[in-house]
Amino acid sequence: MDVVDYIVEGAAGISPLEGEMAGRPEGVGPAASASFELHGVGASRAATPSVAFGDISPSRGEIASAFVVTAETSADVAAREALLDRAMGPKRRKKSSEKLRRGRRPSEGLAFIARDASGAVTGTVRLWDVVLGEGGPTALLLGPLAVDPTLKNAGIGSALMRHAVAEAARLGHAVILLVGDAPYYGRFGFSAAKTGALAMPGPYERHRLLALELVDSALDGAQGTLKAAGRKLKAPAALTFAA
Repeated sequence: MDVVDYIVEGAAGISPLEGEMAGRPEGVGPAASASFELHGVGASRAATPSVAFGDISPSRGEIASAFVVTAETSADVAAREALLDRAMGPKRRKKSSEKLRRGRRPSEGLAFIARDASGAVTGTVRLWDVVLGEGGPTALLLGPLAVDPTLKNAGIGSALMRHAVAEAARLGHAVILLVGDAPYYGRFGFSAAKTGALAMPGPYERHRLLALELVDSALDGAQGTLKAAGRKLKAPAALTFAA
């Protein structure tokens, strides 16, 4: 997809098609759900710079793998890119959603990573500003979303999704779009019910274009091809001078 760039179960599990969220990659740990209830849309509207999660083992009743979801920093970029390469492979930059991300910065305050107890980056998700059609309303495009392939059952992907949705709502955004499997992403409130008149700027599977309205009726009448609307990356000083 390009709109969610997969929650990955491993390189072999990545769909060669447009969807960036292939299959049903991860289990949703009960601790992740509990943390979302505390820090999610229905909780305090105050910012939550980091949220601790863990996958509770039903047999042992203990935290099997602890991690923290927090805002991405410039120091995380190299580790994030390496993780995306491992999880999604070399073709990830050819997805149609890259046309909406290339040369842009993520939406303000909506780039997150998951970090394990040692500080290593174990997951990533970013959301991008887009416009729905020519002169249409603004929305967010979610992706890429990826998790270290060796941690497919730790609940990291689900925690990243829940935190991203909660923060987008807290910041006042009205709509989030992504491309993925409806049976899986339906648990987060996404569906294709109102995306029939929308399109991605490139090849994709139409039935996998999903949306979540954070504001009721925000997609009513929306139509057309998604267009990039995010903040542009600054050109390197040397290139700016040469131009």
